[in-house]
Amino acid sequence: MATYKILLMGASYGSLLASKILFGGHSVHLVCLPAEADLINAEGFRVYLPVKGRQDRITLDSRKLPGKVTAGGAAGVNPADYDLVGLAMQEPQYRSPGVRELLDAVAKAKVPCMSIMNMPPLPYVKRIPGLDYDALKPAYTDASVWDSFDPGRVTLCSPDPQAIRPPEGKANELLVTLPTNFKVARFEDDKHTKILRDLEKDIDAVRYDVDGAKIELPVKLRVHESIFTPLAKWSMLLAGNYRCITKDGMRTAQEAVHSNIAEAREVYNFVFDLCVKLGAKPEDLVPFEKYAAAAQSLSRPASAARALQNGAPNIERADKLVQLIARQKGMQNDKVDAIVALVDSRLDANRKKAAA
Repeated sequence: MATYKILLMGASYGSLLASKILFGGHSVHLVCLPAEADLINAEGFRVYLPVKGRQDRITLDSRKLPGKVTAGGAAGVNPADYDLVGLAMQEPQYRSPGVRELLDAVAKAKVPCMSIMNMPPLPYVKRIPGLDYDALKPAYTDASVWDSFDPGRVTLCSPDPQAIRPPEGKANELLVTLPTNFKVARFEDDKHTKILRDLEKDIDAVRYDVDGAKIELPVKLRVHESIFTPLAKWSMLLAGNYRCITKDGMRTAQEAVHSNIAEAREVYNFVFDLCVKLGAKPEDLVPFEKYAAAAQSLSRPASAARALQNGAPNIERADKLVQLIARQKGMQNDKVDAIVALVDSRLDANRKKAAA
């Protein structure tokens, strides 16, 4: 099997995917903040993973895995040195100084790029036929950062696994709270898709030694032919993540879904139907019942809600993207419009406070 050099922009969520890739003996370079990079270079990183049927979580220590991990800032990285780039930061971060230039260099180096963001990069949306892409730009913090990309070299991986920094933990630790699979769409070029399939096989082959027993680990990479499969996340984001946001605070994803399950189902199914209208087959997507069951274990507010609560002037706006795409397809939902209006007003308040 070939070994690959992989560049991952974003170390917190990125370290989950990195931990799986390292099992295959590949090398991963994480782009992150200086303090995080120093810690990862000195001590590696840890991922705490729950495994079905076991009481204790498994600790994956990057230093004990076959691959090699390094970390550093955005400066001085040559994307052409890598076989694949993973985008694991939140969408507003791509316009920050240094990161923006690196992202543009990635596009110009024509390296295949896999996003594990909740907000699909605009070049990926361009792989969905029949939309007015310029009219979708207002959903992005700065749509121009994506200008240099060839859509055929960008794919999307549905970031279904849920993970957090442990409250008492260090910047190189990640606690997995929902160990589901990453579902990635193929690239346009078979040669690029082969990289994904090789990683999928490597991750499938992992058997981890725990007290002499070889066990299978959760969180796989699943490569799909359909470009619509990763859009399954959109329904979850609107019915759960964005509904964690309240007028003056936040609630857990579990409360967002289960305190008014009829409303959650209505929003979920509206987005589900939109994805089908775009070209998804119902079997590409996840039925509401399956999501609602998973949401029972989501005992924290989503990252978008936490960011708003912490005064962020920008967050990922998958809610707005879905609303704008729906409009183009002649679809509208009052509950979705209310979510978008609420997020708009909370962001407006944060920006005014920051400017004061």
